[in-house]
Amino acid sequence: MKILVINGPNLNMLGIREPEMYGRETYADLLAKIRKHAEEKQVEVSFFQSNHEGALVDAIQEAYGKQDGIILNPGAYTHTSVALLDALKTVGIPTVEVHITDVNTREEFRKISYVRAACVKTISGHGTDGYLEAMDYLAGGKAACGQ
Repeated sequence: MKILVINGPNLNMLGIREPEMYGRETYADLLAKIRKHAEEKQVEVSFFQSNHEGALVDAIQEAYGKQDGIILNPGAYTHTSVALLDALKTVGIPTVEVHITDVNTREEFRKISYVRAACVKTISGHGTDGYLEAMDYLAGGKAACGQ
């Protein structure tokens, strides 16, 4: 199985950005954690991060025909991006939406997710372990095509 992990704006600043909320784990730590878990699960994993919406759309489109699943933390674009939603719907790759914090306990605007309609599951508030849960879900066959 091939899984693409896509991270949106400011996730490259993990460990620096509001550590009381997001923790002290750095972006490099997160990638290492996901790689280790992928090895244990015999999953081929690749990564993409950008602070730019169009680059995220490009990464989703480029995954078409190459990836079996996507783990997506769209960051702030969760609450604003119809373009990400449309890209996910277009490619039809099973996608799990991940958020490090529990977006449902934060500001009202964070409770709205445009991408959720194209995702097979949402994991929110489990810290960076949410990425591992998302991988387990996709690799476990629970995310059969046909969103």
